[in-house]
Amino acid sequence: MAPTQPFVLRWGIISTGNIARSFVLDLLVDPKTRDVHDVVHKVTAVGSRNLATADDFVRKYANGDKSVKTYGSYAEVYADEDVDAVYIGTPHTCHYENALDAIKATKHVLCEKPVTSNAAELRSLLAAAKEQGVFFMEALWTRFQPLVKEVKKIAESGILGEPVALQADLSSDFKLQELPKTHRILNPYLGGGALLDLGPYPLIWAILVLYEHPSNQKSKPSQITGAMLKTPLTGVDRSTSFTVTFAPTSSSTSNTLAAQAVLSCNINAASYHTGVVIRYERGTIAVHAPIYCPRSFTVQYFEEGKPGSVVKEETRQFEYAGNGWHFQADEVARCVRDGKVESELWGHDKSLLEMEIFDEVRRQGDYKFPPGVEKVV
Repeated sequence: MAPTQPFVLRWGIISTGNIARSFVLDLLVDPKTRDVHDVVHKVTAVGSRNLATADDFVRKYANGDKSVKTYGSYAEVYADEDVDAVYIGTPHTCHYENALDAIKATKHVLCEKPVTSNAAELRSLLAAAKEQGVFFMEALWTRFQPLVKEVKKIAESGILGEPVALQADLSSDFKLQELPKTHRILNPYLGGGALLDLGPYPLIWAILVLYEHPSNQKSKPSQITGAMLKTPLTGVDRSTSFTVTFAPTSSSTSNTLAAQAVLSCNINAASYHTGVVIRYERGTIAVHAPIYCPRSFTVQYFEEGKPGSVVKEETRQFEYAGNGWHFQADEVARCVRDGKVESELWGHDKSLLEMEIFDEVRRQGDYKFPPGVEKVV
């Protein structure tokens, strides 16, 4: 019997910024280097607001492949019949309109995080995707990396008991005083600030460890609290901390998980080495920075009947070609091949939960976007 040919997903790239560059570079890594033999990726089109920029992008980041079509508009990418799926890497306040245009053109969509400016925009996109029958997913690439899958395997095996508490932080010192106020991290018209730019990464660990835990039964948080410290430069959040609590709301509910995540993000401080600490009844898991693409984690096992007394410790390392962006692309390709409209690993419910939490934290922090930023409210 002849070997089955891998499924080829043809990508159109929207935007030529840093994040799109990282994504395309990983798309071009041979899937066999990560033991993937059932799907492959082909960049067929790149769109930019400037044709010369698209040409330069292909030359620098797509090996100068002459078969890649370049366009001076996004609309031309959506209209290209040789494009199956679109990757959207524009600023997040542009995501809604860019994704909606792609969906209307019946393209499958992988949209960078945060997927929209608010939950209302996301609900609108999901309704449009359902109407058009296309696949749609937020590009929370961390969820698909091998390390995360191994952490979940250990965490949900029961060997450590139930999760009790989680702390996660992602911070970066952007040297705010040196940035122009139009920079994406400072500009409220681009959804600037710590929460939307960095916040998805601490939150994804709470979602995959607590929300996804079998004992939670996919119940939403019982409580969300948040606080923001804003920069006087532009009024966006400089430091944000938020607590996400999961607990049964009544004795009749099926979920039994009682755990809390304490999450933080800052745009004026450096991250620290241990970005995520997950505490269980019989041990801990520490995930080493960077939490968006960690390469190692350490598990401590407690002595029976002696909480905190470590009897075994092991650290696991993960190495692979590329920088970790390609795993989400493999997931998209498989879902499209199999006729799915959402991923089982990072489904629409999780992106909605993410945006609902962000909406609530912004509400409590009194961070309102300028008029016109939110396309759906």
